[in-house]
Amino acid sequence: MAARIEAARFYADEPVLGLGKSLAYARHDVLYCGHPLIPECFLGIHDEDWIPLVANRGLVALTRDKHIRTRPVERMAVKQSGLRMFAINTKGDLDTWGWLTLLIRHWAAMEDAITQQPSGPWVYTVNQSGLSAMALDD
Repeated sequence: MAARIEAARFYADEPVLGLGKSLAYARHDVLYCGHPLIPECFLGIHDEDWIPLVANRGLVALTRDKHIRTRPVERMAVKQSGLRMFAINTKGDLDTWGWLTLLIRHWAAMEDAITQQPSGPWVYTVNQSGLSAMALDD
């Protein structure tokens, strides 16, 4: 299924590029780092640079950023831009299939979070047990 810019809702960051491409194949509302419909988010872009770009487009970010809690520059970029983010945070590394099955299992809860909080900033971590809101304050 080809993505349509007017339908885009989600953006997959480079660390979950395989997940992003898999979701984009199955859904028309997913873009990913390096996708031709979002050329400003090229491969190799730094987190503090893509965060405001994705937020300005109103997209919800999907990422595998275990260190966002400890990186004040990234947290500040999320807060200042109003980004909405789901950060996969599992024990051990998963492959693309593992990430895909994890997100599909919790997709309804993710959609509920987006509906309940249509504007950001917010970050939910996603792990085997579900979603957890992450505090953005220092």
